[in-house]
Amino acid sequence: MSDLNSKSVKNKILNIGFDDTDSPKGMCTTYLAYRLVDSLKKENVKFVDYPKLIRFNPNIPWKTRGNGAVSIKIETENPSKIKRKVIGFVKKFSDLKNGANPGVVFFENDSIPEEFVEFSKNALWKLISRKHAQEFIKKNNLESFHIGNGQGLVGAIGAIGYRFNDHTFELLSYRKKSQFGKKRKILSSSVKKMQEKTYPKTFNSFDTKKQRIIFAPRGPDPVFYGIRGEDVDTLLFASTMIESREKPVGHLIFKSNQGTGDHLQNELDASSLRPYSSGTIMGKVFDEPRIERGGHVRFSILKNNVKITCFVYKPTGITSNAIQLIKGDLVKVGGGIRKSSPKHGRTLNVEFFEVLKLETKSIVSNPLCQKCNKKMKSKGKNQGFECIRCGRTTTKKITQTIPRNIKNQLYIPQSSAHRHLTRPQQRLHVINKKSNFSNSSKWFHVNDKN
Repeated sequence: MSDLNSKSVKNKILNIGFDDTDSPKGMCTTYLAYRLVDSLKKENVKFVDYPKLIRFNPNIPWKTRGNGAVSIKIETENPSKIKRKVIGFVKKFSDLKNGANPGVVFFENDSIPEEFVEFSKNALWKLISRKHAQEFIKKNNLESFHIGNGQGLVGAIGAIGYRFNDHTFELLSYRKKSQFGKKRKILSSSVKKMQEKTYPKTFNSFDTKKQRIIFAPRGPDPVFYGIRGEDVDTLLFASTMIESREKPVGHLIFKSNQGTGDHLQNELDASSLRPYSSGTIMGKVFDEPRIERGGHVRFSILKNNVKITCFVYKPTGITSNAIQLIKGDLVKVGGGIRKSSPKHGRTLNVEFFEVLKLETKSIVSNPLCQKCNKKMKSKGKNQGFECIRCGRTTTKKITQTIPRNIKNQLYIPQSSAHRHLTRPQQRLHVINKKSNFSNSSKWFHVNDKN
């Protein structure tokens, strides 16, 4: 056996999952990944696939921003050394002073067991407790590390176990430390031009309705901007078109479930709507829509004799469509269940709705006189109608059908109101399976002069 083959036999596959290293006041789990990848590239390791950026249930109330966890899969001769390095990076790049609760999970195997996959699926749409994550770790004899309450262990397990049926990519560009917290000065017209040039291969970079950038965060975290799209080459090309006064320190491309609508794949049980769960439900409009304070629209649907209150929020841009629904319309609604409050009971916050069947809208009115073409007057209760011109009479009212200003179609929010997982219009019928990973430097880059 050659030395090369001997080395290959000794190498082990190591899956590294981590989450909750950030806080609303700073840092970012993907930035930790960027710094870790930079360090690992200087070690004797081989990257097996793109780093995974997995967005989980967006309705968890204590999530930070996009509720994203990261996993990295490598081949290494010395897993123990790598694990120590990872833990060191988590300690160094977690925003512990502002409430981060980082968790790390290690799994040494090329094949991911179904238990991991099932855990990940559940984390997409419902609340997974820290206790359940810790029991999973113990049951599967996994090596792990956490600081604080261990919340990050949930995402760490889920990121390792996530199995792609559809995927996108995101090129995340990072800032110098001296720029953290400062305003991002990106030329808006360059982002608009980039989106036009790369459509439909990129999405959600520029909101054409509001004429503003939506691919860059506004907070103090290290991310400069993030370009989302269908393939790596398009993202790299798109990044060359972005003009700004600030030079990023580098980028990392993640394989992700963003833009897949992954959290809304399951059907919710009308009789058991658990707070913070996400999914879809089909039913008939029961209480017709009304506009609430702030311009939000509220309506109810009936499913298996259970009435479910739905809220469509004004920023989505689809309240003007929702208000057109009437009693009897058959709709499919997707979104998250909000916990009961003193003002409202348990409600479904709508992320999209699809009209499946429209009820006929009609009004009943006094009949027309066939001779005079004028509306007849009522003669009194149950006494029929009479034309005041010619004296003709009748006992029947007429029913008129009113045209509906809504169609049998899907209604999704405008791009500025999209969540990370929202499937944009251009991806409604797209399933991306292509993922040709090359262990080249294209997916990761550090500028020579930072």
